[in-house]
Amino acid sequence: MTVLQRARVEQPAAEALCLRDLSVAYGQTEILRNVSFSVGAGECFGLVGESGCGKSTAAFAAMRALPRAGRITGGGVSMAGQDVLSLSRGELRQLWARRVSMVYQDPSRALNPTITVGAQLMEAFAVLGVQDARGRAEAMLAKVQIPSPARVMGVYPHQLSGGTQQRVVIAMALAKNPVLLVMDEPTTGLDATVEAEIMDLVELLRREQGTAILLISHNLPLVGRMCDRIGVLYAGRLVEQGPAAAVLHAPLHPYTARLLSCLPGGGQRKQQGALQTIAGQLPAPGSQLDACVFAPRCDRAEPVCRILAPAERTVGSHMAACHFEPPFPASPDALPEPAASVPPRQTPVLEAIHLNKTYGAVRAVNDVSLRLAAGETLGLVGESGSGKTTLARLLLGLTAPDPGSSILLDGREVGATLKSRTRAERQAIQIIFQNPDSALNRAHRISHILARPLGRLAGLTGLALKTALVELAKGVRLGDAHLAMRPRALSGGLKQRVAIARAFAGRPRVVICDEPTSALDVSVQAAILNLLAGLQRREQVAYVFISHDLAVVRYLADRIAVMYLGHLLEIGPAEEVLAGPHHPYTAALVSAATAATRIRLKGEIPAAGEAPAGCIFEKNCPRKMGTICETVPPPFDAQAMHPIRCHIPRGELPVAER
Repeated sequence: MTVLQRARVEQPAAEALCLRDLSVAYGQTEILRNVSFSVGAGECFGLVGESGCGKSTAAFAAMRALPRAGRITGGGVSMAGQDVLSLSRGELRQLWARRVSMVYQDPSRALNPTITVGAQLMEAFAVLGVQDARGRAEAMLAKVQIPSPARVMGVYPHQLSGGTQQRVVIAMALAKNPVLLVMDEPTTGLDATVEAEIMDLVELLRREQGTAILLISHNLPLVGRMCDRIGVLYAGRLVEQGPAAAVLHAPLHPYTARLLSCLPGGGQRKQQGALQTIAGQLPAPGSQLDACVFAPRCDRAEPVCRILAPAERTVGSHMAACHFEPPFPASPDALPEPAASVPPRQTPVLEAIHLNKTYGAVRAVNDVSLRLAAGETLGLVGESGSGKTTLARLLLGLTAPDPGSSILLDGREVGATLKSRTRAERQAIQIIFQNPDSALNRAHRISHILARPLGRLAGLTGLALKTALVELAKGVRLGDAHLAMRPRALSGGLKQRVAIARAFAGRPRVVICDEPTSALDVSVQAAILNLLAGLQRREQVAYVFISHDLAVVRYLADRIAVMYLGHLLEIGPAEEVLAGPHHPYTAALVSAATAATRIRLKGEIPAAGEAPAGCIFEKNCPRKMGTICETVPPPFDAQAMHPIRCHIPRGELPVAER
């Protein structure tokens, strides 16, 4: 039985949180208007919608934690029967300290970089008057699956991977057993297995303590697995609300239907055509929206939609604000042109041979060899700390590999570091970072950001540079108005388009894509994936695509490599790797993302510098055979079509659930 098939909580017995016609403005700009929903004790309520719809604003308003410019202009908020808006400042601090917790999207901003992890976590227990704060803190780190918690207590946040940082933040939030847990995109930086373990922990807290959860996420499958009910926000209005199964499988509003159609579901591949997207953009904050807020982007819109605001229509406990009833027609916005398939044995444009990287006693990348053909996408998956980003830095020349490692471009060995590479070699391998906010200089206009690599890498000047700049912007669907803006004026999706354009400015042969869609909502994600597939089709550029999202990897990748503690465990054609037979670790990743029955890994991940002598995965493997796994490294032929680093005979390896 899947999570969506469980009985749902439709009428909560008590309200841990209640928003009644809540309206919020920043200055004179209206952000939320008349938003109403409740979260019962022990209930999980999901809030979904595109970036900029007001999801986080609703959460901050519920806790009376809006930024200084924000103010509640109407409606009310109650928490466990207490009127939040009438609390004094002291009473509000007590509410924050003891009854409500929040897990933020970016853990690096939630943790103090100058204080050790242990000191920060112990402070959460000290506020509650707990005597053995250190012991409780270590126990909580272990509970959220952090290996060697005693060691982690003494490190600083920047010494941890993004996924481990998020687990620390979740540990701090769970320390007080809160009445209400607000989770704002809590799994953005987590891989599938850790996401599943963390959400299992949250589910356990919910059952044992009766904790109510407000889950804000663009991860619709996660929301479907976790939530009893779902609310859909668009342009500051709640356009649909109801039981999770009904909202996700029988939506009553065209916006919800469009969001769901953007997901690369059902094993969809780029060779089958582009993903569905939602045409147009969100209305600008403060826009006059007296009629249907979604009408400008809706395929079903008729004149009445642009004149009258729709009344709320209910089907049982399922509500939507729309003039029409489903079904809604498929969007014509997706491009039908499929991507070309890549011959698996084409001469490689990029090749890594016996690539190693050691930090002290830690082998971050261990004897990795791989080949990448022109126009091919290699998906790189694995848990945080598996070595994916280190491998990417080695390929880029940002980190020097150990002696004996080789990186070849078109059959010729390139310099080990960026400084030792020629301009042509630097031009040939580029990167798209996960967070465009950190990658783009906020002081410069987009035209300057894109012109700089055109000049430095492509060697263009004058009229040729201006012409190339316009063509480059057009290739990623940026207009003249965007070129005159600075990054802070752009949405997350537009900023990522700028980052992609910058990577393509020098006409690279290989682009490293490091989680380029993980922080994007599903509609923008679909547009970015279509853009990447289209650019690859036209330019025959090769991608190394790093991602935690296996559905996204399945869509874009021709082959998939699975990493664990610096080792390649498996590499082969995408469908074969995901369908199996595959490595037991791959089976766990796939089951965590897609299967009704999840494969649970046993034991703790070995700490840095404590790699097993035999199979690197033996301490966690649910299929461990015995002494041979503990003492003998399994064979791995990197030149084979689909090598698997495992002692288990291929015919006995696991396959994915159908």
